[in-house]
Amino acid sequence: MIYIQGPKSYWTMIKLTFRQGTLLVLGNLRVPHTLWDERSKAFRAQGMYYPEIINYLKNSGIEFEDSVLELLPCPDLKRAFLTSRAQKKLRNYQQEALAAWKANEKRGAVVLPTGSGKTLVGIQAIADCNTPTLVLVPTLDLLEQWKNQLSQAFEIEIGKLGGGVKKLLSITVSTYDSAYLHAESLGNLFGLLIFDEVHHLPASGYKSIAEFSAAPWRLGLTATYEREDGLHLELSRLLGGKVYEKTAPELAGKHLAPYKIKRISVALPESERELYDEQNSIFLNYLKKTRLRMQSPQDFQKLVLKSGQDPAARRALLAKNKARDLAFSSEAKLEKLAEILQKHKEERIFIFTEHNRLVHRISQKFLIPALTYKTPTKERTSILNKFKSGTYRAVVTSKILDEGIDVPEAGVGIIVSGTGSKRAYVQRLGRLLRKKTGKKAVLYELIAAETSEIGTARRRKKALAKPKGDK
Repeated sequence: MIYIQGPKSYWTMIKLTFRQGTLLVLGNLRVPHTLWDERSKAFRAQGMYYPEIINYLKNSGIEFEDSVLELLPCPDLKRAFLTSRAQKKLRNYQQEALAAWKANEKRGAVVLPTGSGKTLVGIQAIADCNTPTLVLVPTLDLLEQWKNQLSQAFEIEIGKLGGGVKKLLSITVSTYDSAYLHAESLGNLFGLLIFDEVHHLPASGYKSIAEFSAAPWRLGLTATYEREDGLHLELSRLLGGKVYEKTAPELAGKHLAPYKIKRISVALPESERELYDEQNSIFLNYLKKTRLRMQSPQDFQKLVLKSGQDPAARRALLAKNKARDLAFSSEAKLEKLAEILQKHKEERIFIFTEHNRLVHRISQKFLIPALTYKTPTKERTSILNKFKSGTYRAVVTSKILDEGIDVPEAGVGIIVSGTGSKRAYVQRLGRLLRKKTGKKAVLYELIAAETSEIGTARRRKKALAKPKGDK
């Protein structure tokens, strides 16, 4: 054992311990990522830096005592997985994703389209690491989906943290919310963290789940890595950045259903056009007068904040909303929607809108069941089951199906209105891409001509391309 002289000229042993989401380096040795903590009389670092500190001590030839990890009892997960009846052979791109992750010291995010089997990548990672694992998900629906698939894959009891339950086992599934509340006590119990829908992780609060954990291995899974607020850049620090990506166009045909995207321009009726131009002019004139530019969500948020004190800003914001609503819910769009429904009357259809008001309008006009965030779980399950069985041939929804719900297969999607969000667009397209013999999916976008929706549709069009610099 090596002893290091401390700042007060006494000798002490180097020892690493874990306390409430942080590492204590006892022995007055300053190592990377640490700061001196007068209360504990030790250098202290966030739990996430455990692997780097260990590597530093080893590479420096410094002997130390490590009592950081107190992993939960764990059976031989690799053996349990190999003997499982539910084991599925990975496709070539899933194998490539795992190989890229392992080459990055079992850290980083894998980006694959909705319906391409991200969960199977996570399950294989658990078997390969053979260590206590915590799986993080954004919703209770996803918690139950993961829990069921893990039970089938490993044939062991799966722990649960969320929905009023706290049962920590060798493989545990937790919501982000629950893990955030217990982050300090979870930090040294698991060797592997899997973050499903990892784009949620950089959000304020949630990132502490990764920061307070000493787990050396981390896997992120998502169909949409980039965030509009730019916070996805934090993922490099929290779990290792993006290590592998495949887009829907790359997998369509062989692994996902082939698809077409049809963008249909719809002219506003004269009465709607006049009102749209009037309201949009109020908004544009305000921007011109104040020299404001709307180039990002942050710019629009500044206008929202300004509207609380400036009557002119408030009038401009209300005018912008009225113009947008006219473009979103034009009567001409509903006429075109009726044509598309008739054309695909034998197929299962998802209809997507941006706001619940239009959901209910379409539901009442065409007698189609509606799903919103207010729909009770039991009713939602019933609607989706009837959609799957063919009792219902169409469902209209706002954002409830964008993420976190296992939905039945459909072949036609219709975006009546929506934002330029890449995440929403990729998720909605992914709802149509489950592979089925003879299936050819189609996604319609109804765009109000000569309105701001043209720019929105242009941003959506870019959503399926990889960011520049990606392989």
